[in-house]
Amino acid sequence: MEVALPVPLRQAFSYRFRGGAPEVGTRVSVLFRNRAMVGWVWGPGKQVPGLLDAKAVLESEPSVAGELMELARWIAEYYVAPPGVVLKTMVPVAATKGSKLPKPATRSVVKVEREIGTLDEMQRTFGRARRQREAYEQLQEAGGALPLAVVLEKGFSRPVVTGLVRRGVAAIERETVVRDPFRDTPVAAEPAHVPNAGQRRALRELAGALGRRGGSTFLLHGVTGSGKTLVYVEFLKRVLARGEGAVVLVPEIALTPQTVSRFRQAFGDAVAVLHSGLSAGERFDAWRQLRTNQKRIAIGARSAVFAPVQRLGAVVVDEEHEHSYKQSSGAPRYNARDVAVVRAARAGAVCVLGSATPALESWANAASGKYRLLSLPDRVGGGVLPEVRVADLRTKTDRAGRAAGVPPAAAAPAVSAPTAAAAPQDRVLSPMLADAMRRCLGRKEQALLLLNRRGYANVCRCQECGDVRLCVRCSVSLTFHRSRRVLACHHCGHSEPPPVRCDRCGGSALSYRGLGTEQVERILREYLPRARVARMDMDTTRGKWSHHEILGRLRDGAVDVLLGTQMIAKGLDFPRVTLVGVIDADVGLHLPDFRACERTFQLLAQVAGRAGRGRLPGEVVIQTRVPDHYVVRAALAHDYRGFVERELESRADPAYPPFLRMARLLVHSPIQEDALRNADALAAWLRTCVRDGVEVLGPAPAPIEKLQGRFRWHVLVRGAAAGVGRALHAAAGGFEARGPGVRVSLDRDPLNLM
Repeated sequence: MEVALPVPLRQAFSYRFRGGAPEVGTRVSVLFRNRAMVGWVWGPGKQVPGLLDAKAVLESEPSVAGELMELARWIAEYYVAPPGVVLKTMVPVAATKGSKLPKPATRSVVKVEREIGTLDEMQRTFGRARRQREAYEQLQEAGGALPLAVVLEKGFSRPVVTGLVRRGVAAIERETVVRDPFRDTPVAAEPAHVPNAGQRRALRELAGALGRRGGSTFLLHGVTGSGKTLVYVEFLKRVLARGEGAVVLVPEIALTPQTVSRFRQAFGDAVAVLHSGLSAGERFDAWRQLRTNQKRIAIGARSAVFAPVQRLGAVVVDEEHEHSYKQSSGAPRYNARDVAVVRAARAGAVCVLGSATPALESWANAASGKYRLLSLPDRVGGGVLPEVRVADLRTKTDRAGRAAGVPPAAAAPAVSAPTAAAAPQDRVLSPMLADAMRRCLGRKEQALLLLNRRGYANVCRCQECGDVRLCVRCSVSLTFHRSRRVLACHHCGHSEPPPVRCDRCGGSALSYRGLGTEQVERILREYLPRARVARMDMDTTRGKWSHHEILGRLRDGAVDVLLGTQMIAKGLDFPRVTLVGVIDADVGLHLPDFRACERTFQLLAQVAGRAGRGRLPGEVVIQTRVPDHYVVRAALAHDYRGFVERELESRADPAYPPFLRMARLLVHSPIQEDALRNADALAAWLRTCVRDGVEVLGPAPAPIEKLQGRFRWHVLVRGAAAGVGRALHAAAGGFEARGPGVRVSLDRDPLNLM
């Protein structure tokens, strides 16, 4: 039999199994290069002399079976990934160890064995055994059972519990403990909503597609606050009524508690949660319950697309445009949205892609008829989209005509040392935004402020020679983090103390420029001393429940202003948030990536949609230096279709997705000359392999030329899907990199060219 092993080789390996071949997808233990390793049976192999015997079969039923195994084959083929690495990605960590699957955790529980209904019977049963009687009464008050550990914590000794067992009134049993971190998550206390006309139309279309051979894919395009979640919930009620299960994907861990709360209100304990923020045991318990059909709905981030849901009837991808669905490092570099579409089609299920700002690829698929478009053009409950205004950061007068005195936010005043005072508030908040915040807080309402750049200042520069402090391992500037008093690289994690003198000229006049969330937080606390400000970025959400805690405080009214990076722009729904301010809309707009405008528009439109989602009207202020840019104008008018029309024009010539497919081959090496030499060789070799209609671009240095100590050059291949796939397989099978430590990474349908 062929066994797929989690090694970076795009092949399976043949082994001999004595006593009968196990099923495809079964975990087995084998020797590979004199080391014991866990793999999965990939398929029948060639029976040739000299095959090694497999060491052991580790399970009686395949851990990856049926449509999931077929999905693994598709991922390995499409993304040109090692099959064993694909399978390792699809199962929890506990299933990759060199032993049998772990048994469920258990605990001892004391349960009432015989009910005692009268005082006389109680006296006859216990007599003078007062503590036994008290323990029995505690069990009755608790509903008939308590964990043994809880009984002992209440002060009852083991002999007391043993006495209850001897009298035949109680028993000690072992029960399975399911590690569910969301067990105590508050269930959303939301009133029952009646679907409006648009939601009813969408539900009719979705319900009509259930059970259709080959499945169906729908793009649910609804403005922010249009009730897409209600459509998901009502549709999944129909799926479960058919005895089928579902997968629901969300783009951020921060959204998971809110989503779990809403779905558990509708489906109770049928919901299991899978995401990387959980412990290994918690993930494994959820995976096991889905596999055994104890749970029927899986909710989670990217990897939840592989949840072993039984009789899959639907896959929902919320905020389908989000780039976090793409695995950006390490094989397989899959996009969970696209995998969801393929999985649903192969399982005969319905796939729903929902977004207020769909990816251009999804929109093009809907326009061509590959997907079916469903529209929700109105906010639920008669709500209206928030008013959006623009503050022009280029001049001393903002768009409202008031004196602003605001220099560019990215050029905050220099400080002589990291401990110097922060910039004044008028260098962060235009008069328009400052006035809006005062009015919002005066009404006892809440505000969100977005700045998609964390840290205090993003550049440390010598004022004498102009030298910028760069990371020693990456070709990027170090970011100053004031709270930790370090300069840190946000790519490789390198950190160092702030310098006293310039390494280049020895000068001591060092300035810290640029604006990050940490600096804005400090300015807000000084400018609005009575406001309760919380910051939500990678620095404040490292703990397991940090997202949940911050958003819980916002929900409970303990936070007046939530400042954060892009993670606050996605799917959050708080009715008392009436103001959204974008500190600097230009962050990311001018990056050397053809998706920069699309990404910026989606971020602006999504964060604007957080305002005015309840009965209170909303307001949005966008600060920018390019107020006439089509991205800003489209966000100002909530005009997704207008943005798409303009953006598609810019991608037509030269052609970029969605007009064709693209792949990126990244050559990286610790030696710069080796990276360049191999990139040249790879590009030349590819040009001899590709057919008409496929174009090879490059090589060229990656925009971030050095990352984590490795120099990077990339080659782009673009053309029809089949041609791009052939080029990737040719490169994987025929090109051999030369030089110590030279690697070639393949990324099909890349979302980031940096």
